[in-house]
Amino acid sequence: MLNTYFRVIVGTMVLLSVILTVYVSQNWLWFTVFIGVNLIQSAFTKWCLLETILQKLGVKKESANCSVK
Repeated sequence: MLNTYFRVIVGTMVLLSVILTVYVSQNWLWFTVFIGVNLIQSAFTKWCLLETILQKLGVKKESANCSVK
């Protein structure tokens, strides 16, 4: 479940930043850059602030068992 929430939130933030770039200011591209850098950083460090926040809000990690849905 955590992975689903994470993907929805990050995808929404990227789309929002693109819309804001087109209609408000090109400076919103820096928000997209921040998201990308954070994703790359989390791949190496295995830590992401959004994941920590979601876990503190009670979102559970997925089960390791593939048959559980």
